[in-house]
Amino acid sequence: MNQDYIKPDPWSIIEEGFDKEMVKSSESLFSIGNGAMGQRANFEERYSGSTFQGSYIAGVYYPDKTRVGWWKNGYPEYFAKVLNAPNWIGIDISINGEPLDLNSCKTVKDFRRELHMREGWYARSFRATLPNDCTIVVKTTRFLSLDLDEVGAIKYEIGAAEADVEVEIRPYLDSGIKNHDTNWDDKFWNTTAVHSDGPQAFVEAHTMKTNFATCTFMEAQLFHQGKRTGGRPSVTEREMYVGHGYAQSLKKGETLELHKFGGYTVSRNHGTADLVVAAKAALKQATDLGFDALLEKQKQAWAKIWEMSDITIGGDVKAQQGIRFNIFQLNQTYLGKDSRLNIGPKGFTGEKYGGSTYWDTEAYCIPFYMATKDQQVARNLLKYRYNHLEKAIENAEKLGFSRGAALYPMVTMNGEECHNEWEITFEEIHRNGAIAFAIYNYYRFTGDYSYIPDMGLEVLIGIARFWQQRATLSKDKDKYVILGVTGPNEYENNVNNNWYTNYLAKWCIDYTLEQLGKVKDGYPEDYHRIMGITKLTEAETEQWEAVAGNMYFPRSGKLGIFLQQDGFLDKELVTVGDLDKKQRPINQKWSWDRILRSPYIKQADVLQGFYLFEDHFTREELQRHFDFYEPFTVHESSLSPCVHSIQAAKLDRMEQAYTFYLRTSRLDLDDYNKEVEEGLHITSMAGTWMSIVEGFGGMRVIDDKLSFSPRIPEQWKSYSFKVNFRNRILKVTVEQDGATFELDGDQEMSIRVNGERKVLNPKTKTSP
Repeated sequence: MNQDYIKPDPWSIIEEGFDKEMVKSSESLFSIGNGAMGQRANFEERYSGSTFQGSYIAGVYYPDKTRVGWWKNGYPEYFAKVLNAPNWIGIDISINGEPLDLNSCKTVKDFRRELHMREGWYARSFRATLPNDCTIVVKTTRFLSLDLDEVGAIKYEIGAAEADVEVEIRPYLDSGIKNHDTNWDDKFWNTTAVHSDGPQAFVEAHTMKTNFATCTFMEAQLFHQGKRTGGRPSVTEREMYVGHGYAQSLKKGETLELHKFGGYTVSRNHGTADLVVAAKAALKQATDLGFDALLEKQKQAWAKIWEMSDITIGGDVKAQQGIRFNIFQLNQTYLGKDSRLNIGPKGFTGEKYGGSTYWDTEAYCIPFYMATKDQQVARNLLKYRYNHLEKAIENAEKLGFSRGAALYPMVTMNGEECHNEWEITFEEIHRNGAIAFAIYNYYRFTGDYSYIPDMGLEVLIGIARFWQQRATLSKDKDKYVILGVTGPNEYENNVNNNWYTNYLAKWCIDYTLEQLGKVKDGYPEDYHRIMGITKLTEAETEQWEAVAGNMYFPRSGKLGIFLQQDGFLDKELVTVGDLDKKQRPINQKWSWDRILRSPYIKQADVLQGFYLFEDHFTREELQRHFDFYEPFTVHESSLSPCVHSIQAAKLDRMEQAYTFYLRTSRLDLDDYNKEVEEGLHITSMAGTWMSIVEGFGGMRVIDDKLSFSPRIPEQWKSYSFKVNFRNRILKVTVEQDGATFELDGDQEMSIRVNGERKVLNPKTKTSP
């Protein structure tokens, strides 16, 4: 049974009623972020129940030494940990000397949380009776500023509900925190200074090994019955803690309100010696504005984001809530301002997977950012990989490759491989192809070819070199084979000739050769520069051509399908429909040995290839492969339902497409995989966007023009979305009786709808 305590609402995530069993799940679901930092929805006041504390700073990590039972040559030295940063949100409360702790309160009534996605804030309210029989009402509002992205703000309101009370309120900073995810229980932080300055306080600390220096800061303002009060606080300083205490008498019905501003300055953006000065400047900006004005700016900033990225769905509140939740979390995680950053699979909501960069960015996230923001945002994501090319070459060298072959990491923070499972680190090499495909996809969508001669061709050459060296000429087959891999289906390890991997390898080489010719003819200066850097020779490209031209693809002539890998038909082919439901999910019920011998597919594998290279295959071929592989797919990866939704829509199987869409859009809200308390599935959220735009909307780029094949689930009255295609904004609205297209700007635009050419005029609705 999936969780169902989140209330359906088109613009908010709402929880009503206090359930201790759901606290950690809600801490994930109500997480907030602003691209530079983020935090789980932990309570500001102390909580002695089960909780997963988490505040995170973008780009700050610790190289936790790899923990394995048997060391293998080429193993990554460390697994990068996204760090639980010093806590700035803490506010200790005591009422008549009794600490406020919802875990020990006699009663907690009217408990409500709301994550308001349209305006970018999180609120919580409740009425609590403490063990000393004092009853208070509390309302908190919290947000991380998009305008001042080093600053977060909290409004904490306490009301005396039934009698006069004495309130002690102590906002604090605490660097005595631990990571939820650690290999050896290392000390990740070293606190170097704790100091107070009037209403402000600062904790200076740096990470061990990586030496990221940070200053965690705060300033508080106190209001009694709406009037500023408080005076100078009492100060408590310890080795890793600083708190400011305020005392206030409240008569029955009166309210005390604390405005707390806090956050982080980091040596990634400032000189280490300047962090406190930068923190003071950030606090001055925030306090000069005040909580309400800063919140108003937050609402305006989010309104601008939603103006372009919103998807509306008529007649299906749960579907509407799901897509907005996904879009909201993507924008909280990455806004494209900093090419040094990327999109971790958990974003700022947890620590699993190291929170690092995966191939998910290139395969799933770039389309969302290309279409909903300026193309520079997607270009920054590609620049990130170019900046790490030397590390990708080093990664390949560690595994025995040479001459500039590049293997991009499965997991990274700084370009080095830092994933410590051998079947992933060494074998899931298809990630290299996702990088190359993203370069192709970026040019296809934006029309900006300049990235390829500027940066992309060097990346493509390194990738092509890797594929040529990784392939082996089989004398038996007289074909080039790729042995010992893990494809997208991680429920098969160390297999030979994963079709998707082989197909990507051939395509990467062919595409690189094509771009070499284009750059040579059109950008001769860049071409000579790149040849000087890479030392690429004609003899080497001939080797590439030999591999790409004679690549082996496993196939069943009897079934008329490509085989996921050489031995797939040797398995006991029992479909998921015939699997006892009590055995699901198999990754939690079965041994790894049993999983590896089974036919069950974690996520789209062959069908991932049919998604990326849709135009290489006929609709009939897609249908044949979909009908064979989907029944064996358990969808135990967050990246699986979206691809299947898109393909089901193309095959006009709208009920199936809709079911997959609901699963991908509400994966976390409904906790399908029973793991949401560990954090959200951020990168798969971009797949949710694709399910609507590419699946139901049928959007493609064909012959350099946008093309649409609109479909609509019967459960919906309508849906609409916008795309930024080459700096022209197009709004698509689909209803049960047809579709309309609206174009912003001052130039007409030609598109295709269901194969027919349509010319759109600005500010005019066009219906096919």
